Amino acid sequence: MNPYQGQAVATNAEEREQLILQHMPQVRLIARRIHDRLPETVSLEDLVSTGVLGLISAIDRYDPGHGVKLKTYAEYKIRGAILDSLRGLDWAPRQQRHRSKLIETAIAKLEQVVQRSPSEEEIARELGVSLTEYHDWLTEIRGLNLGSLESHPPEEDGRELLRFVADNDEAWPSTLLERSELRRILAQAIARMPEIERTVLGLYFQEELTLREIASVVKLHESRVSQLKTQAIARLRSFLQKKWPVGRGAAV
Repeated sequence: MNPYQGQAVATNAEEREQLILQHMPQVRLIARRIHDRLPETVSLEDLVSTGVLGLISAIDRYDPGHGVKLKTYAEYKIRGAILDSLRGLDWAPRQQRHRSKLIETAIAKLEQVVQRSPSEEEIARELGVSLTEYHDWLTEIRGLNLGSLESHPPEEDGRELLRFVADNDEAWPSTLLERSELRRILAQAIARMPEIERTVLGLYFQEELTLREIASVVKLHESRVSQLKTQAIARLRSFLQKKWPVGRGAAV
């Protein structure tokens, strides 16, 4: 049964149109944040158009009786629609995907050897490249992480939004348990990171600051913040490959 059957937020076409116009700035903000990490060949307006479809879906399915704000639910649907559209495109050059895999493999290997989270210098040395070249790699692959950690639903009032937006088997207790376990594993992985990377991830995903705003907070160049974020996500993916079997629950 669809959990959003019942009372709707818009009772007629005019109210629906007003809600769409009211939330358009939210669509553009989310689209711009995602577009900033993509190659210039990806159209911002295409992302906005896809995001609008996600917004309309949120408005049509929203039920205030579940205690979740429309803005929060709409954000989840908007971002999800945009990310789903990007997953269907093979916009990333093969070399970028190859380098991303090499970085994750190097991190996993070094963690086994040194029994801690390896430093950038150690990762670069394992890859056989200079630290400067390694930083260039991080800059190149920054957009490849969009489909991984960007799509986790936010939490509100201590409750998982997943409980309110789930359809069909997504609402099963087993699925919810797996999501909870996944978040626990992510917390473990984040705790192992260098402090600066934990800070960048926290400011980006929890505080929702832009890379430019984070750069101002941590007193680093924006490009360096982008590299640290990409490297942190590579560490997470490497850790999850060991702790989270393929095909279990939601892919990250």
